[in-house]
Amino acid sequence: MRIGSCGPHGGRTRATAALLLPAALAGSLLAGCGGGGSRVPVINFYNAPQENLDAIVDRCNRMAAGRYRIVNNTLPRGADDQREQLVRRLAAGDSGLDVLGLDVTWTAELAEAGWIREWTGAYAREARRDSLPGPLDTAVWHGRLYGAPYNTNVQLLWYRSDLMPAPPKTWAGLMDASAKLAAQGRPHYGEVTGAQYEGIVVWLNSLVESGGGHILDPSGERVTLGGPALRALRVMREFGRSEAADPSISNTKEDDARLAVEAGRAAYEVNWPFVYASMASNRPELLPRFRWAPYPGIDGPGRAPLGGANFGVSRYSRYPDASFRAALCMRDPESQRIAAVKDGLPPTMNAVYNAPGMAQTFPMRAEILAALKTAAPRPKTPTYQNVSTVTAVTLSPPGSIDPRKSLTTLRSLISDALQSKGVLP
Repeated sequence: MRIGSCGPHGGRTRATAALLLPAALAGSLLAGCGGGGSRVPVINFYNAPQENLDAIVDRCNRMAAGRYRIVNNTLPRGADDQREQLVRRLAAGDSGLDVLGLDVTWTAELAEAGWIREWTGAYAREARRDSLPGPLDTAVWHGRLYGAPYNTNVQLLWYRSDLMPAPPKTWAGLMDASAKLAAQGRPHYGEVTGAQYEGIVVWLNSLVESGGGHILDPSGERVTLGGPALRALRVMREFGRSEAADPSISNTKEDDARLAVEAGRAAYEVNWPFVYASMASNRPELLPRFRWAPYPGIDGPGRAPLGGANFGVSRYSRYPDASFRAALCMRDPESQRIAAVKDGLPPTMNAVYNAPGMAQTFPMRAEILAALKTAAPRPKTPTYQNVSTVTAVTLSPPGSIDPRKSLTTLRSLISDALQSKGVLP
């Protein structure tokens, strides 16, 4: 793959072609483009639903100046459904996929299967430039870069300051605060993602990481659940049986938690930053009292869950060079600023946090940046989907966890999940 190549469907001057790339890549492109035909490659971009994504795509199409045209294709809303569609089409060698919006947990799976291309040379240098270390690492598998970080995410503790003036730093502190509020007849529930899905896996992983442990070893091939996992399971069970637990905890997902706080039934929630914009829109009278604090831990502040998305390039794309350039444009600083300000997606580039509009959209941006420095990534393994599924089944509902028995079950089921050879659902 030659960065400076115009590809088989060129036909523009070197100067025009340079418009496709960020400044750091313009020089290499100018050095290598020549004449050619007039056909314009269509770059099929598949991404999760994002309300203002067309603004980013339109901007990059203008910058492409006819060298290629990006077509935005929207994936289903659910992450599992998104993955299933992409995996099935990639397994069939579908050349109609070019740039792919990937959840951070999919990198190892798709890279190991050979379905996404490694980022190398100038493309990789541009993807790494100014990217925050945590989000960047989610795009790496076995030391090789397979994605360009597009957005990131961390959970924080969101609370009503009129109910909880001094936010606790631990889960035990939260349970104590809920008990005191309940005794006063005030809203006291603490919203957590206790349903049988990825959210409860994220909760366990962050508790284990906060206690100094890991679910898997760095190779992703061996289960390492030990003492920190046992403590994590005890905290989850205790919370699930405490007055902090919403009666619907076994069905609670992110939106349910958000709505409970907005409705005034809950005093706090652990959730992603999207809840701030939602509160501003739905309950503006509560916004002055809706505050944020670091993610809680076991002995002190915890390691927040790490989320986000990366852009990958399909192995079967007919236009890999144009796809890499399109992906770089759609996650460059201005594109990330648009995604942040208009759609509330935290950037992966440090500089964007000081860009125009960020202070209004993310008044908690300093806390997000601080959390990203210690955030807990989920285990890297090509069989993560299997690991997540068996873990969620074992943990939900939280109040039914038997710490020692559940730990033994998790070790066995996750070990079996790691042996899975298939990647299809």
